[in-house]
Amino acid sequence: MADGPVLSSEMVSGPDLGGGFLHQLTLDRGGEGTTFTHHAQDGGQDAGGPPRGPLDVFGFVHPPSPCMFGGPRCWHRRYLLPSGELPRVRFAYQRCRFALASMLAQVYDGAPVPVLAVLGELARRVAPALEKEGIPWYVGGSTAGLLLGGALRPRDIDLGTTRKGVDRLGELLSDYLIEPVGPTDWGPERLVRGARAFVGSPQHGARVEWSVPLERVAVPLGEFDGEPGRVSTVPAEVDGIPLRVSRPEYGLLRARERGRNDVLPAWIELLRRVGPNRELLEGLFERSRLSFADQSELRAELAR
Repeated sequence: MADGPVLSSEMVSGPDLGGGFLHQLTLDRGGEGTTFTHHAQDGGQDAGGPPRGPLDVFGFVHPPSPCMFGGPRCWHRRYLLPSGELPRVRFAYQRCRFALASMLAQVYDGAPVPVLAVLGELARRVAPALEKEGIPWYVGGSTAGLLLGGALRPRDIDLGTTRKGVDRLGELLSDYLIEPVGPTDWGPERLVRGARAFVGSPQHGARVEWSVPLERVAVPLGEFDGEPGRVSTVPAEVDGIPLRVSRPEYGLLRARERGRNDVLPAWIELLRRVGPNRELLEGLFERSRLSFADQSELRAELAR
């Protein structure tokens, strides 16, 4: 979201501690409406610091100018929501800081992520309601590969759904939200309506993320473009609950695009075992940013 002039800024929660950071929540009023900002700065020894690592992995960014609350190195996470959403935003802010130490340990210290246990809890909560209401959803990313038998170690759970599904998932997982459902920016090129949750206890859980683009822009590889009917999925199950997961072609190309050579062999082995969907694979090659040489190398690997 582009920065605009702030007419007033009011602290609505904080200062609070969590995960080595000092947290504050503000309600900012500008010419185009209201924005909530989650501020986080190094809290030092009082917060149990120093922090284990930076917060950009969770979508936080440094503001372009020094923050009046946290200074030049303050991390920001912003939500474009009306002021009446304060109770919902404050709840997510509080759960985020309570779970932050666990989330940082999972990302930077290699702490185990109980993906399958959390996915079972998630499926029990959301599958019956979404099926009854006819809202499509599926599991994507590396968790999809894990459910298909791949030797992968996901750090979070990515869900695909529709615009309606984004809001409904937020309702069904409201107890676990660490980001409220609403318009926000996920990276410099992704203006989305989405949310994040930490499902489980603050000490033993896993991040769950879901979103759809707010603008009709090309989504890399199209796995989470808000059009579930266009995503190639296959059946799987967790704890006896049937669900859909995206095919491993998406994960394979995404790993190669991001230079994730550590997980590339696992994706290749999985795709060899389940058998590639050649039509899907070629379509993804056409939409990817991979060079001709990279594409040729992947084709050769899969043919072995």
